[in-house]
Amino acid sequence: MTKGKVLQIGLLISLIGVLNYKLAPQFGIDNFTANTVSSIILIVIVITWVSSYVFRVLNGKMTFMEQRKRYRKEYEKIVNDKLETKFNLLSKEEQEKLMEDLEKNP
Repeated sequence: MTKGKVLQIGLLISLIGVLNYKLAPQFGIDNFTANTVSSIILIVIVITWVSSYVFRVLNGKMTFMEQRKRYRKEYEKIVNDKLETKFNLLSKEEQEKLMEDLEKNP
């Protein structure tokens, strides 16, 4: 979830709370009940959000983690392609010598 999306959701929740508080008296609900309902709704939303965050952390499904996995996969592909190209440009003798050196020094 992007920062912009989080801000939009936060503003939407705030707007719903303000509308609930302002419109409740028009439906015959007193201010105390409107405040209580608004507070309960906010508490449920916060608990739900925190629970979903903890769930994503425990499962490793956070946005940063996903981006890092994709970046790492692409980076390794590029590096492997470059190494393979350089290796193929070497002569057979140089390739064999390099392979022997790699086997000696893991």
